[in-house]
Amino acid sequence: MKTPFCGRSLFRQTLLVLAGSASFAAAGDLGFDNTPFLPGNKWRVHDINRPRPPVVQPGACSMQGPLQAPPSDAIVLFDGKDLSRWKGRNAKSDEARWKLENGYMECNKTGNITTREDFGSCQLHVEWATPKPASGTSQGRGNSGVFLMGLYEIQVLDSYENETYADGQAASVYGQTPPLVNACRPPGEWQTDDIVFSAPRFAEGKLVRPAYVTVLQNGVLVQNHTEILGPGVHKTTAPYRLHKDKEPISLQDHGNPIRYRNIWIRPFADGDADTAAKPTEK
Repeated sequence: MKTPFCGRSLFRQTLLVLAGSASFAAAGDLGFDNTPFLPGNKWRVHDINRPRPPVVQPGACSMQGPLQAPPSDAIVLFDGKDLSRWKGRNAKSDEARWKLENGYMECNKTGNITTREDFGSCQLHVEWATPKPASGTSQGRGNSGVFLMGLYEIQVLDSYENETYADGQAASVYGQTPPLVNACRPPGEWQTDDIVFSAPRFAEGKLVRPAYVTVLQNGVLVQNHTEILGPGVHKTTAPYRLHKDKEPISLQDHGNPIRYRNIWIRPFADGDADTAAKPTEK
């Protein structure tokens, strides 16, 4: 990939006002008015009427240059050299089969990949780029996702001048909470997600603390200690289900050639002594 020009201006996303135009996404791609309401919320899952986050211009495009070294205590999950820390879901082999070249890996319709190691609460750094030139609209344009514990999705999407439902754009907690702002760079440019994730806690088979996530996209705060309502699913809600304290991280192959590089993680113990008193009522 050639290093993209960084100095171009960011045009504010244009709202879709001309129904039936071939250049615009279909109404269903922009949201729905018949999906379940989110728990304790006035909005439905993928609500067509939910306001879209305002667009902001990220800071200097330092991510287009040489890779920044991870912290000294980080576990490097992908350094551009091999996929040894990842596995796929192949019938004969569990090796990840994403394309590997030029220091990045790319989705290639061979399925999701997951880490071989399990993780709970963590700081996770992910760099990704959507295809240039852009192709498709709404959820069909540059779609992938980072699944914490294989269940809780932070959406990856080309949300640069691409209208879609609010809780499905880049950096949303998919199907639940839109980002505070749209901080996407143009297609082809490298973008960053810095994710701080507090895993859910269970006791006696019941939820005692939900998961929370804070996300900075391209250095801009887009999720601020957001409560995760349960696993991320399409067009509906899903309650928490009992799982281990640590589970693999998964990257989604949604059929679009999304590129990833420089992925590292710093697990941490976030202290659950104060959460084990009694199960929450959900």
